[in-house]
Amino acid sequence: MGPKVQPREAPLARTLSPAVLESIKRSKVLLVGAGGIGCELLKDLVLSSFLHITLIDLDTIDLSNLNRQFLFRKQHIGQSKARVAKATALQFNPSVTIDAKCANILAPEFNVPFYKSFDLVFNALDNLAARRHVNKMCLAADVPLIESGTTGYNGQVQPIRRGKTECYDCSPKPVQKSYPICTIRSTPSQTIHCIVWAKSYLLPELFGESGEAGGYEETEGEDAAEVAQLRAEAAELRMLRTLAGAELVDAVVQKVFVKDIQRLCGMKEMWAHRKPPTPLDPSRLHDKQSGLDAADLALQDQRILSIAENFAVFAHALEELKSRSRGGSVDIEFDKDDPPTLHFVSAAANLRAAIFGLPLQSEWEIKRMAGNIIPAIATSNALVASLCVMQGIKILANNRGLEGCKMVFLTAKSADRIVAAQPLAPPNPACAVCSCSYARVRVPEKGATLRDLLDFLTANLGYDSEDVSIAAQVGVIYEVDFDDNLQNSLWQYFEKGGFVVASDNTKVDLVLWGELADGELRIDDGEESQVQVPEKYKSQEEDKNDDVTMDDEGESVAGVKRKRSPDNLEEEDVGGNKVLVVEDGVIVL
Repeated sequence: MGPKVQPREAPLARTLSPAVLESIKRSKVLLVGAGGIGCELLKDLVLSSFLHITLIDLDTIDLSNLNRQFLFRKQHIGQSKARVAKATALQFNPSVTIDAKCANILAPEFNVPFYKSFDLVFNALDNLAARRHVNKMCLAADVPLIESGTTGYNGQVQPIRRGKTECYDCSPKPVQKSYPICTIRSTPSQTIHCIVWAKSYLLPELFGESGEAGGYEETEGEDAAEVAQLRAEAAELRMLRTLAGAELVDAVVQKVFVKDIQRLCGMKEMWAHRKPPTPLDPSRLHDKQSGLDAADLALQDQRILSIAENFAVFAHALEELKSRSRGGSVDIEFDKDDPPTLHFVSAAANLRAAIFGLPLQSEWEIKRMAGNIIPAIATSNALVASLCVMQGIKILANNRGLEGCKMVFLTAKSADRIVAAQPLAPPNPACAVCSCSYARVRVPEKGATLRDLLDFLTANLGYDSEDVSIAAQVGVIYEVDFDDNLQNSLWQYFEKGGFVVASDNTKVDLVLWGELADGELRIDDGEESQVQVPEKYKSQEEDKNDDVTMDDEGESVAGVKRKRSPDNLEEEDVGGNKVLVVEDGVIVL
């Protein structure tokens, strides 16, 4: 007699079999991201009887999220996405345990042992750097990853397993042509977020048709105050339409670059893992921009203007658009070929970027970037989320194997079907991420040094101390001509979740993660088994270049890496460690 099936689980048991259902209920899964795909995915997971879910997302809910992130309502604006998503999802299935964390997935606390505690990881991120990080951590932990994403009506789902399939980095990623709009109002992390804010929020509120003019419902309690505050902010911005000249400039600057930023700074939890924004100082900028010719500056579209110059251009464009709007009777829309609106958006975006510590851009670059915004589609997110769960169930049904899993694509261009699948591709032997060997270093709690690691590599894994190079996050920490760090504590390179990489000319890179342990230093695969470090993959072109010739300067002309002469090495102190530098840059991972 099989395990008892609850009434709500009966349809799943009939479809999947009681044994597979039991595997789902016992599994522990990590869901990274509670945005468009993440909300749909969390709902699908709890309805599919995944009973142990950890959810991580750093962002807070913005009004612009509500049209496609259906776990959120207006009374949730300003709250943590992860925590609100948990509360809403539990209404679908109260028996689920959800550990919601408002945190940055890049934080050191989410290390390899953290990932190894899960049977399955779902990635629902829209950030390239974070997606690559989760991909690498799952490879190191040898945990199945289901990567997903959407762009407009297109989407994809990719199951990934170390040594079995290609990873997220196996194929080069195209330059991103569309940009998420989830966090532009509160926590911009790229300059493009500031451009979207200036183009799609600030310009319409001041001179166009407001996209957020109303629709707030009356609520009571703690959340009502948040909604009331947002409604008041939107109303304040629209009220500025009645002003003109210098009075308008001062009022807008105080509102959007000082008062609103101060309010964001007051949300302490949002800045626990990132630098808070810095409001502008209008009095200083007024002094600096005196004497600047804003009309002339606006024509210098291929030069990155200073903050004071952007302030001057912003003030000039604001007054010009006010004159064109005829007291608010004419709506103004952004047009990249309309100089006043382009000047306004460019200067406003750069001022906001400066506030959040992001790089400023030339107007020429902003004009190019502003045309690449594709809205998220709720149905695309829902379809991709359901496909993620289907692939996850297949993995759990096969004891974390990938039998039956496919690479799945969602496209609106096909005439006969919108969902297409293809077999999973094998790992790319030339991939710099998944072609490595990943292993665990059991670091003794006291006394282990970098020399101990070097000795283990040479004595047990076949490395030659004359050829091996060791690098950490700070840079290269050992080469034969550079042994200053050999007496340093080994654990310092691992304690913040970092990796140490051993490289030579013949083997693939050995990527090590650390764990404190009793006894002597040892390296294993994370499951107490011996580590194997295979030979490097060589392309046909590299095989041709094995016979390396040297030019008159002693440099290799092609092919194999040649060890640098001690005369060509420079050293730099980084965080108390000596690291090698080449020319002006530190060699980093």
